[in-house]
Amino acid sequence: MRGHAPHEHGQGDGSGDRDAHAQSHAHHPHGHDGAGCGGGHEAGDVVGRAERLCQTRGLQFTRLRRDVLAAVAAEHRPLGAYDIAERMSAPGRRVAAVSVYRALDFLTEQGFVHRISSRNAFVSCGHEHGAGAGLVFLICRTCGGIDEMTAPAVESALDQTLAGTGFSPTSRILEVEGECGACRGRNDVPDQA
Repeated sequence: MRGHAPHEHGQGDGSGDRDAHAQSHAHHPHGHDGAGCGGGHEAGDVVGRAERLCQTRGLQFTRLRRDVLAAVAAEHRPLGAYDIAERMSAPGRRVAAVSVYRALDFLTEQGFVHRISSRNAFVSCGHEHGAGAGLVFLICRTCGGIDEMTAPAVESALDQTLAGTGFSPTSRILEVEGECGACRGRNDVPDQA
């Protein structure tokens, strides 16, 4: 996230001002702030950031990984692996979905994309999260847009619940479906006939 904790995915100690992470990040261009994962970042910026981080981490950022990330980052909505493969394919050159899935596994592990489980689809991430940040995706059923945010109060309550059960999560992603403010606002406007 721009202007927030200086940690990349999986790095840092997770301390810091969690309240600063309570800002929403748009994945779609229909009147939201556009400052977040996929939304306020150019595809080239997302790919460039990933390239720099892979180099710093000593990881290979192959052409396939780069192309998959570029395809996801170019969209302002979640894409499934088959959609990505189709966008990357050219006449006479078919990209296999299994190859896309392998690239997505790597990109997800590195925090360059997020998987939206309820849609079996992916969105790019062009900003930083604190280590272990719990992500909340707000999914609009009307327009299909997705906003990403962190919610310190939700994280705190979840931490207490997990501590009481002894459960150790491998992922802390919450998906909430409903109607976004922009769509709700359009539905609340009376017809002017």
